[in-house]
Amino acid sequence: MATIIEASAPAVTSDSQNTEEHWNNWPNAKGFDPEYEERTPVELSVTGRIPAYAAGTLYRTGPGKSHVETEGGQTFQVSHWFDGFSQTHRFQILDSGESEPPRVLYNSRYSTDELIEHVRKTGSLGGLSFGQKRDPCKTVFNKVQSDYIPPSGPSFKNIGVTLSVNMPGLDVQPDGQSTERWGTSQGIRTLYAKTDYSGFKKLDPETLEPIGLATQESLHPDLIGRLAASHPRSDPRTGDMFNFNLELGSTCTYRVFGVSASTGKTTILATFPGIPAYLHSLLITEDYVLLCVWNSHVNPIALADQSFMDAILPTDPSKPATWYVVDRKHGKGLVATYESPAFFCFHTINSWQEPSKEDPTKTDIVADLVRMDNTEFISSLLYDNIVSSRSSAKEFAAKRGDALCSTITRFRLPGLPSSPNSDILKATVEWSACKSFSPELPTMNPKIVTQKHRYVYSTTFRGEATLTDGILKFDCETQETRLWAHHGHSPGEAIFVANPDGIDEDDGVLLSVVLDGLAGNSYLLCLDARDLSELGRANVKRAVAFGFHGQHVPFVGMPTGDY
Repeated sequence: MATIIEASAPAVTSDSQNTEEHWNNWPNAKGFDPEYEERTPVELSVTGRIPAYAAGTLYRTGPGKSHVETEGGQTFQVSHWFDGFSQTHRFQILDSGESEPPRVLYNSRYSTDELIEHVRKTGSLGGLSFGQKRDPCKTVFNKVQSDYIPPSGPSFKNIGVTLSVNMPGLDVQPDGQSTERWGTSQGIRTLYAKTDYSGFKKLDPETLEPIGLATQESLHPDLIGRLAASHPRSDPRTGDMFNFNLELGSTCTYRVFGVSASTGKTTILATFPGIPAYLHSLLITEDYVLLCVWNSHVNPIALADQSFMDAILPTDPSKPATWYVVDRKHGKGLVATYESPAFFCFHTINSWQEPSKEDPTKTDIVADLVRMDNTEFISSLLYDNIVSSRSSAKEFAAKRGDALCSTITRFRLPGLPSSPNSDILKATVEWSACKSFSPELPTMNPKIVTQKHRYVYSTTFRGEATLTDGILKFDCETQETRLWAHHGHSPGEAIFVANPDGIDEDDGVLLSVVLDGLAGNSYLLCLDARDLSELGRANVKRAVAFGFHGQHVPFVGMPTGDY
């Protein structure tokens, strides 16, 4: 059993916890539709103290506004949180010296101005969306509009799920040497937004203005598929990046590839047929790329006239999840294929190699991720289900059951073959934990990626709110948990920033953007990663949109990647 240790947080009154109007006392609507961007950096008031080693830039991205007033006098409402008009945020944490606490500057920018204008004119997102129902009347109407040409610039593309600082392979000098690793005081040369298809949006690292578009095909001409992982993986020592490309067709083809951070060269590591699926993330070990095709299988034919969400087939528990192990160093291609019981996942955590439990002369791969039994959580993120001011959200939250709960789960892929093997091997579940917290948006110390880790951090979906309701620290060795929670406050993904002088894995701080739903404004929260005690916060005068993911770039140290 896990031990729950409440971290220090402002007091919660019993009246607000027990009232029948619970959801009215945890308002979050401003986090889903803020009419707020700050194009010129403003200084935030800081309370407490943010450690000097956290100085640097924290980027955040995700949906901004979710509705548009159209020329026809109607209000266009986005249906699913993943389709909200993307917005990028930048917190600069400036070291003021030993005698003064760090200063914090904030700026933000919508990155979909052209798309918003398109919706204002047409009343439709147009094209394939994640969860928006297609209106055939609007589609026909758009086709006959001879006086309107849809825009095609970078701010027309709604790309804003994850961010890559200095992503290798793009913006390469004529001599072939990559230019994106260093060049400014922070080493920030490029900033790209990514999503679950193979396109990238280039943003100005300071103003956050959309300035360009690229695709995986820009990395390698064979990467012609439409689908990819929003979360590629980067080697923390070399900066090399790994991802997959999925080409849909009568036979669906996966291409797993790597991009060298030192040369910018992209190499196709393995090509193989497989069941098409919605795969938001993948894993790497010291020697392998681990691609798990879990049970979010996609019907490619349905993409012609349905949203992407509607093309995802219901989880079939009789069909196993398939794990592909691809060599990333020695050109061996697809080394092994494993199967495990069916499950669904958004976010992986980490994987590593270790001597096999059964035969120490062989190698096992161990993989941690956030597991769900099915894909129902996807539809739970419709705005009608998560915006607390809507009666539908309160009704949905009241009947939310275990089917939507997630766990931190450890898988083992035993006895990895030393050379490519066509046999189907069996992956096993070692343990699952934290179901009562329903963790999501997991993070860890990025320096430990590809090594055995001990600590995982995540937001919690305990049912106290219609979205996030706490920050969790989980000890994988003792199975103990520690929780930071404050009634009415909804935190975002907690980004780990390591103490460069630290010895232990959890020596560092967590940075999270939190909405104070009761006050109607947000703040940048800094927690001690060891015990989740609050060290400081930087207060924004208005509500910052709930984001998905972020990247912290320190003023000194190695370039960051996707972990």
